[in-house]
Amino acid sequence: MLGTIVNTGTVVGGALIGVLIHSRMPERITKTTFQGIGLFTLYIGFTMAMKTQNVLVMVFSIVLGAISGELLNLEARMEKVSEWGKRKVGSKNDKFTEGFVTAFMLFCMGSMTILGSIEEGLGGEPTLLLAKSFLDGFGAVALASSLGIGVLFSAVPLFFYQGGLTLLAGLVQGYLTEPIINEVSAVGGLMLIGLGITILEIKKLKILNLLPALVFAGIFAYFMN
Repeated sequence: MLGTIVNTGTVVGGALIGVLIHSRMPERITKTTFQGIGLFTLYIGFTMAMKTQNVLVMVFSIVLGAISGELLNLEARMEKVSEWGKRKVGSKNDKFTEGFVTAFMLFCMGSMTILGSIEEGLGGEPTLLLAKSFLDGFGAVALASSLGIGVLFSAVPLFFYQGGLTLLAGLVQGYLTEPIINEVSAVGGLMLIGLGITILEIKKLKILNLLPALVFAGIFAYFMN
């Protein structure tokens, strides 16, 4: 769990620095920076989505994931958690929830999260997660400088999600093949594309309701590869 602990720490540290910058940054600069983050999110999403080796896995995963997510109402549940955190810290930032969700998605959807968690979970040195920690730290500074303190609280689900993957890695090590990792990452990329569209205010998409698609992607990839 060392890699996850360090990663969580760098996100917290980076977010705190970003919050300090945010409070001193003119609104027009914040808005333009926010748009830049949206474009970068699209780029990352397209890069990851291109990893798919089976379009059918992606299509069925997204469709079934969307249905499951809507039935579970994940978006509304996460927003309630975010609003609870916002009230607890007394924040008046209208982008609190957006910062929370955006940071969580960016920090948790990449292949480095999956591969790094597997690496450490199987007893190896957390090299990938430490490298990811460095990148996420700078990412947290950029995000928090635009979106505020909500980015800081994304460290909590990051810790449990990434830490959970690490603990589970030893149990499912025989099933986590490269095709499965690629398909899960590709579906995560599609979700990041949707997140980028939301950030750029083109259309608000319920990205969190697509989270079950990651599970379906792993299942379909296992049986179809």
